Amino acid sequence: MSCPCRGKLKLLVATVTFVILITWLYLFVGNLENSRSLLLSPCLGEQSERYLDHGVLDARVREVEEENRQLRLQISQSQGSNQDGNYGNQQWAASADTGADDGENTAEERGNHTDCVKQPMVEKCELLHVACVCAGHNASRDVVTLVKSILFHRKNPLHFHFITDAVAHEILSSLFQSWMVPSVQVSFYDADELKSEVAWIPNKHYSGIYGLMKLTLTKALPSDLTKVIVLDTDITFATDIAELWTIFRKFTDKQAIGLVENQSDWYLGNLWKNHKPWPALGRGFNTGVILLLLERLRRIGWEQMWRLTAEQELMSMLSTSLADQDIFNAVIKQNPVLVHQLPCFWNVQLSDHTRSEQCYTEVSDLKVIHWNSPKKLRVKNKHVEFFRNLYLTFLEYDGNLLRRELFGCPSQPSTESIKLQGALEELDEDDQCYDFRREKITMHRVHLYFLQYEYTETQGGADVTLVAQLSMDRLQMLEAICKHWEGPISLALYMSDAEAQQFLRYAQASEVLKSRKNVGYHVVYKEGQFYPVNLLRNIALRNANTPYVFLADVDFLPMYDLYDYLRKSIIQLDMAHTKKALIVPAFETLRYRLSFPKSKAELLSMLDMGTLYTFRYHVWTKGHAPTDYAKWRTATTPYKVEWESDFEPYVVVRRDCPEYDQRFVGFGWNKVSHIMELDAQEYDLVVLPNAFVIHMPHAPSFDISKFRSSSGYRNCLQTLKDEFHQDLSRKYGSAALKYLTAERNM
Repeated sequence: MSCPCRGKLKLLVATVTFVILITWLYLFVGNLENSRSLLLSPCLGEQSERYLDHGVLDARVREVEEENRQLRLQISQSQGSNQDGNYGNQQWAASADTGADDGENTAEERGNHTDCVKQPMVEKCELLHVACVCAGHNASRDVVTLVKSILFHRKNPLHFHFITDAVAHEILSSLFQSWMVPSVQVSFYDADELKSEVAWIPNKHYSGIYGLMKLTLTKALPSDLTKVIVLDTDITFATDIAELWTIFRKFTDKQAIGLVENQSDWYLGNLWKNHKPWPALGRGFNTGVILLLLERLRRIGWEQMWRLTAEQELMSMLSTSLADQDIFNAVIKQNPVLVHQLPCFWNVQLSDHTRSEQCYTEVSDLKVIHWNSPKKLRVKNKHVEFFRNLYLTFLEYDGNLLRRELFGCPSQPSTESIKLQGALEELDEDDQCYDFRREKITMHRVHLYFLQYEYTETQGGADVTLVAQLSMDRLQMLEAICKHWEGPISLALYMSDAEAQQFLRYAQASEVLKSRKNVGYHVVYKEGQFYPVNLLRNIALRNANTPYVFLADVDFLPMYDLYDYLRKSIIQLDMAHTKKALIVPAFETLRYRLSFPKSKAELLSMLDMGTLYTFRYHVWTKGHAPTDYAKWRTATTPYKVEWESDFEPYVVVRRDCPEYDQRFVGFGWNKVSHIMELDAQEYDLVVLPNAFVIHMPHAPSFDISKFRSSSGYRNCLQTLKDEFHQDLSRKYGSAALKYLTAERNM
């Protein structure tokens, strides 16, 4: 039965091919006779005649061959699916899109690929406005990838408008302030103030109440803002966002909303039996990418319009399934003149069972990728590997490289950038310690609360957070620390963008880490040649949420129940009303496998057997000698010790203690200088009799290797120490002279 059909199909293909070749030959002969090109595309026709050579004809031949290939492909596809639904609202869109640019719009709707590269209509330094709704830790992490993809391609100044909850505001404000991208402005709007506008709408979508807030943008955004591009956080750009901005010029005098058609069958109502979606025009529209003419929407009473429509539909629908998208579509169904349909490559929707593959024929067609399935990167799509790789490129892209100036578009420098520039100008590049001084003023990008964080304040006001810092090579310590310390933890992680994603995957795969929500992970992105140890400590310290902090290092395991013991000691020693630094004695093992002591008695037994040692007794005795381990062995009550040169114990202090001095980077004097300042501020150094931490063995750090091998490194460290002593003397007067004297007597 299939043989006659196959024969007819071959005859049809042969006929089409023959007609195209005859037409091409006719045009080619006409070109030779008239000495002018009849084959030029509209784009090439605008160029100088010196380009009308044999290369153009070759390009046209290849173009005709490609068209021929596409015709054969369409014919073969039509054999299997003559009637599988009307994809698109083309007939309606053509009738709604009237005006001076009608022909241009119709051309866009006929296909998603054109050989004419249109010149951008955005002025060189025109400010483009982009709005996002962002709430919570996960969305704050996702939106960074979106922003990277926009910054990578952009050639214009940008103003981001974020509608955020308190969590996202804290994370993103810190991130953008430390990112310091030129020609980028950021504004934040409190989502809590908008909740009352949409809280009355029942919503089944996983985005919750925040999924409805795009409806309120005419009210939330400044009244003098006339137009804005609105994006979901799961969007990735593959082109300059200015190309999307130019489409505003194609709106007719009645259009106010630019949208891409929905690429799934959701609004057709045929996904399952008794499926009843909200009303929509044809397939409806997806609201992952929206162009809003705010001025026009305000003028026509948008707020009242969507409210009345929602109230009317909720009487029968009871709730929304796709959040704001349902309401946008219901409004457009009643007011179709409002919408300007965008070509579907401006929102290639990668949820399961969509027609997104019809939005592109080659890579250059792709403009915006939308991971709008709850499955995100695990979605089913024929080209999902390509899309995933594109997304991962921006996910792991070094954000420091996006701190580039826009040539010809001078921007108003921020206060931070002015200070940074002033500090840079004061540095002497001929100084042998220039790299150390440069590191102190380097502005690192900081992403606070990289993972979900929850903290509930305990009663009694004596809660304490373990504060530490680490890099990728100490990641294996996290699970063990979480098993030993059940209280809150604040960690600063020094990582590249790619390493941060490796950490994310590690944390999400760990049952121990997944179960802990009271650990704050603060990513500080790598930049420069030194490990900024004291910057990391300060970031972890600033973001502790308890009144007291235990200043530790990540390669130490706390004794079991140390968290409870410290809280009791804080109350007993009245730390709320006195200036004390409680010392937790440090020990170490040289064994990678250790039966961890469950009590002080067990620890002393292991100390006597040589399984444990006092920390660094064999290489750096002075660092912990003032703890007086001999006295500690028999002590039953806390005892006070005096400061001595190079003392660097691990201490519990109030959160408002002095910060670490950030001039000390890499190895050497980073803790010593901090203890010295605590003593200068008259903190009492008190040793706890029943507390301990044990250092676990690991390979030497890169910085300690540089310290040992480089005399220049050691000389610069000595210079920094001398300068620290001078600053301490200026700050604390004659009381600081003892530190300088102690240093000279060594």
